[in-house]
Amino acid sequence: MTVTTSGESTSETPGSARKAAARRRASRAAGPASPDAPRAAAQVVVDSPSVAHVRPVKPLAPPRRQPHRMLVAGLALGITAVLVAALAGVVAILSTQQHHASAANARDQEFVDTASQTVVNMFSYTQDTIDDSVNRFVNGISGPLRDMMSQGNNVENLKAIFRDTNASSEAVINGAALEKVDDTADNASVLVSVRVTVTNLDGVNSPSKPYRLRVIVHEDDNGHMTGYDLKYPDGGN
Repeated sequence: MTVTTSGESTSETPGSARKAAARRRASRAAGPASPDAPRAAAQVVVDSPSVAHVRPVKPLAPPRRQPHRMLVAGLALGITAVLVAALAGVVAILSTQQHHASAANARDQEFVDTASQTVVNMFSYTQDTIDDSVNRFVNGISGPLRDMMSQGNNVENLKAIFRDTNASSEAVINGAALEKVDDTADNASVLVSVRVTVTNLDGVNSPSKPYRLRVIVHEDDNGHMTGYDLKYPDGGN
């Protein structure tokens, strides 16, 4: 089939003729066609579908792994218990050391006090208290010093000497210091400085005399301390 359009001839096949007719029908304006109206090609504008701008979706991060709260709490409690136990142990050790140090200081001071009291008992008396004063001195001594006083009639002789003075005597400790401790024998050496003042029956004081003595103090199994021995009763090194 040959179709002539605007002075041009085109050979078309039956199939292509049908397609062309369909295109012409689709291009015709709506409404009845006027035989006198010029054929105008109708333009049909078809809007292309708008494409929305879609942001790419990022892949979700895997959920954060939660810590094992019970395990963490257990570990915290365990560490706290260990720290508390360690602190308690340190406190116990320090307390024990302090107790031992305090006990040692108290023992040293008792050695010094016993030595000082022994010297005071030996030099202090009045005419009315000679028996009590001498007995107090003898009861507070042990070892070689007590052996010396127990020989013969030394206790009564000392009382007689005090009576013959017709005076009283007062001993004042100027100072006392622990020299050393023998833990094997439970003895301690104490240096004692004393000043003795004798007063006659008229109340006149003789010039006081200083003495330096080394007193050996013994501690028995019951912790009782006594004057054990005297060295350099007249002073000396």
